[in-house]
Amino acid sequence: MSKLTDVPKRILIGRALRSDRLGETLLPKRIALPVFASDPLSSVAYAPGEVLLVLSIAGASAYAFSPWIAVAVVILMFTVVASYRQNVHAYPSGGGDYEVANTNLGPKAGLGVASALLVDYVLTVAVSISSGVENLGSAIPFIIEHKTASAIVIIVLLTLMNLRGVKESGRLFAIPTYVFVSGVFALIAWGAFRGLVLGDTMQAPTADLEIKAEHQGLAGFALFFLLLRAFSSGCAALTGVEAISNGVPAFRKPKSRNAATTLALMGGFAVTMFCGIIGLALATDVKMSEYPARDLLRDGTPVGPEYTQEPVISQVAAAVFGDGSIMFVLLAAATALVLFLAANTAYNGFPLLGSILAQDRYLPRQLHTRGDRLAFSNGIVLLAGAAAVLVYVYGADSTRLIQLYIVGVFVSFTLSQTGMVRHWNRHLRTETDPAARRRMMRSRVINTFGAFFTGLVLVVVLVTKFEHGAWVSLVGMAVFYVTMSAIRRHYDRVSEELAAPEGPSDDSVRPARVHSIVLVSKIHRPTLRAVAYAELMRSDKLEALSINVDPEETKALKAEWDERGINVPLKILDSPYREITRPVVEYVKSLRRESPRDVVSVIIPEYVVGHWYEQLLHNQSALRLKGRLLFTPGVMVTSVPYQLRSSELAKQRAKKHQDWSAPGSVRRGMVEQGPKEPTGRE
Repeated sequence: MSKLTDVPKRILIGRALRSDRLGETLLPKRIALPVFASDPLSSVAYAPGEVLLVLSIAGASAYAFSPWIAVAVVILMFTVVASYRQNVHAYPSGGGDYEVANTNLGPKAGLGVASALLVDYVLTVAVSISSGVENLGSAIPFIIEHKTASAIVIIVLLTLMNLRGVKESGRLFAIPTYVFVSGVFALIAWGAFRGLVLGDTMQAPTADLEIKAEHQGLAGFALFFLLLRAFSSGCAALTGVEAISNGVPAFRKPKSRNAATTLALMGGFAVTMFCGIIGLALATDVKMSEYPARDLLRDGTPVGPEYTQEPVISQVAAAVFGDGSIMFVLLAAATALVLFLAANTAYNGFPLLGSILAQDRYLPRQLHTRGDRLAFSNGIVLLAGAAAVLVYVYGADSTRLIQLYIVGVFVSFTLSQTGMVRHWNRHLRTETDPAARRRMMRSRVINTFGAFFTGLVLVVVLVTKFEHGAWVSLVGMAVFYVTMSAIRRHYDRVSEELAAPEGPSDDSVRPARVHSIVLVSKIHRPTLRAVAYAELMRSDKLEALSINVDPEETKALKAEWDERGINVPLKILDSPYREITRPVVEYVKSLRRESPRDVVSVIIPEYVVGHWYEQLLHNQSALRLKGRLLFTPGVMVTSVPYQLRSSELAKQRAKKHQDWSAPGSVRRGMVEQGPKEPTGRE
């Protein structure tokens, strides 16, 4: 089976990397930016549209408020970026918001942050992929006709790329991300030049449409609530900012400084592109509606269900570059691709956070294991599975999915910044150096404002989006919280039970006697080897045990046993219902009841085959029996293997493989960087 799966595995994810090559996977800033910041950078493809969609409820006249909403988003972005720059310097280990909250606010707050982040990472993949499919579907009808299937296929492809390793996937993602950023900046610059210098009139494809307002003449609290809802939708531009603080260990040295620089670059790029798209959307008279078939009118008539509403960025590009032009096609392709790759932010954040949580015993330990390419493979696969389920349930509809979005990220923002305030308070109580105190006080002011602002936004998001789907995110966070708490209790309970006592105990006292049983079905080489091994153990009592399923075979077995003069008594148990496992288990339990201080050693002869399909033909009874005896106290189970010729040939074939490693090899956790592998082997 190992040989059968190894070849396609190497084709898909590449050769396994030695543990001492972990340092070679660290990222420079130029690669770290597209790896960790592709989510907030790509959000300009849908965040401006979400703002206009909400404002369209009050009609096109409400679009006049969009610049002010953009200003509020920019202030929030700069606040969050400045706050997280303090985080990466204070906590460079990669725990990010979880470590900050856990250290300064306690385990419950840390677990709440972790739950919020895990939900947000899953939603990041679902929203980004769904939005990318919708953008690509505007050019390729087949994609939009099979939207859900296309989204799941892309999730699978992204998963395979990330299983190849962080650095390798980062190189694949860098080019389209930089092409997208360059394309958006070119769009903004050319649009500004045409409008301000040349005085051209640029019109979006929807400029001649009208919006049928659901609620006309909104004023007072109703208008204020609408603006708050539009602002909360625009805050989607901030998702993914926290990923850099979680990914500090993946940066090259100096890690904290490189991470802080990447944060600043990401913030500057994101706000410039977001404001530029909003400005051009107003200048080109873009029209958007949550229900376009009904609320978008052409000459007073609804456009109908056959109408496909293009994203804001596509409409602006058509107005500025010209519909169908080379730049339009290039930007459309880059936008769709970068939206797919935006999910990579979650593919780097979720597995790393999962590894830390597994190390803290909040998630299964398998999530702390590194794969062949030194990535946390189990976390990557878990994220992909959860996102695929979400995409399937919501039909890859980004408008529905985005309502679930950003709740988790603002929960983590708020708790993290509150934790940083307590962090600085704690250090200021002991710090005496005036210069260091000034730096700490400045950082505390930044984090205090960040905690207040993000907390305020969290309240706005919960109030405005709760009934539109935000409650689903809260339920998801609660499920993660309860599950991780239960896992931690289980690990703590197991650890307590397994802890070695300081003094003598029942586990360190030798048992009164050892009663060994060799299971026998027929007399062959494996049976003789098992009997010889059992005799070597010098048990207090040794017997062979056979189950009478076929009287003729049992009679022949008894006769041959006596004829060979095997110096071990053979006991026969009747099985009127032709069972093998139950009579053995009941007999073993009866021995334990008669002598509770005795240890029963069950010795099972097995033959080892070399091909996966041969496994289906052998050893099923032994597996079932071992599984049952595993839950019987005071019972030791020993397998005595007998290698058949096919297993020896399989072993020889496996040794010829350059990177063959024995079954059971485990690669886990961070390792010290050692000398590089000689290049002559590559």
